[in-house]
Amino acid sequence: MHVNPMNNMFSIKPVTPGDVPLLLTFIRHLAVYEKMENEVVATEAQLHTELFERGSAQAVLAYENETPVGFALYFFNFSTFLSRRGLYLEDLFVLPEYRGRGYGKALLMYLRDIAQHEQCGRMEWSVLNWNKPAIDFYESLGAKAMNEWTVYRLMPST
Repeated sequence: MHVNPMNNMFSIKPVTPGDVPLLLTFIRHLAVYEKMENEVVATEAQLHTELFERGSAQAVLAYENETPVGFALYFFNFSTFLSRRGLYLEDLFVLPEYRGRGYGKALLMYLRDIAQHEQCGRMEWSVLNWNKPAIDFYESLGAKAMNEWTVYRLMPST
């Protein structure tokens, strides 16, 4: 399960405990892009606990040569109608200066391969309505918007 864009300098690697600071940096870059930087309260300790102790999610890092250029964070959910697991892509981000090189597509195809290997019934994600470049990109890959659904959020008391 290793997808490369058009060059041999690109690789995708699962996040290790030592990569948590880098992952948090990418999460902050994503938050700035999405105009949500004030909402990031994640810490390295929380990420480490959720990824490596609780197994709540998994993440991969994308590299051009030895330079980290992006990440994807995902987890498995379950469809009652399909009675199968699904792969939910929580976040995908490629640094702006590395976009247009096929790295975002490679990350998505890497996750698609994981979903196939895990016999998932589907792979889903959400995109902000204003993020036209992302929407156009996803649709160019054949992804379909689920416009009949509205996302709701309830914040449990802490």
